[in-house]
Amino acid sequence: GRPGTAQRRDEQSRERLKVCVFSKHLQWLDWEGMAQTSAEIGFDGIDLTVRNGGHVLPERVEQDLPKAAEAIRKAGLALPMVTAGIVDTRTPHAESILRTLNALGIPRYRWGGFRYLDSKSIPERLEELKRETAALAEMNRKYKACSMYHTHSGTEVGASIWDLWLILKDLDPAWTGVNYDIGHATIEGGLGGWIHSFRLISPWMRGVAIKDFTWAKNAKGEWRPQWCPLGEGMVNLRQFLAMLKEAGFAGPVQMHFEYPLGGADAGAKTLTTEKSQVIAAMRRDLATLRARLREAGLA
Repeated sequence: GRPGTAQRRDEQSRERLKVCVFSKHLQWLDWEGMAQTSAEIGFDGIDLTVRNGGHVLPERVEQDLPKAAEAIRKAGLALPMVTAGIVDTRTPHAESILRTLNALGIPRYRWGGFRYLDSKSIPERLEELKRETAALAEMNRKYKACSMYHTHSGTEVGASIWDLWLILKDLDPAWTGVNYDIGHATIEGGLGGWIHSFRLISPWMRGVAIKDFTWAKNAKGEWRPQWCPLGEGMVNLRQFLAMLKEAGFAGPVQMHFEYPLGGADAGAKTLTTEKSQVIAAMRRDLATLRARLREAGLA
């Protein structure tokens, strides 16, 4: 082709974000089934559960993660990350998980679950968590792995994002970063909060999770966030993806399916609905995301 075509093609392939399915929603399938089904639906990769009740159990990581990784890669899918139950360096099997990730060339894992304590003020607790995270960063560096703190909504550390920034601001984002969940960020700051939290934490953003919700009353008449299919809720996907593009975000993007889906939403091992319904829902949400990614110039 004309001069510059290869370079342009290279830029395009670099910008195309990989969309992974969170394997929690496919716990009703074994490794091969989960990989095949994900490929058939049209995902680019897997965010694999390596935790209690997950596709790989932490105590079996050295034996089982290589087999699961092989099944995923054999299906033509990427394995850019796992979701581990690691909270800090003291978490059982933390080091063997990192060692195995390193051996298999999996560069990232999801970590988190810090809590505030009634016995300590917020500033005191954050100082303590800075020390724990610095120790985890050292362990990550040793095994060339980046931990991404998954953000939730509610009372746990990281929900409001500024607290996470205080913990991470002096650490190298190559080894400790953030997995920014736009659903939870919108619950915490629906009007402008998520925009500011994105801007604050984007230098540490190593992954993003996609889901949608609306506020609704539950059976007791209390207002609660309720997860829903992508595009039907309050998440401003267009603005969020435009901001990802502007920030030069490189992925991975993980899709979550937390709305009622026959148990697949909750990581059930057996479904209470037809598997074709689960697959159709995943396909529909993926098509919604792909359309928005194309609009944003990220697909």
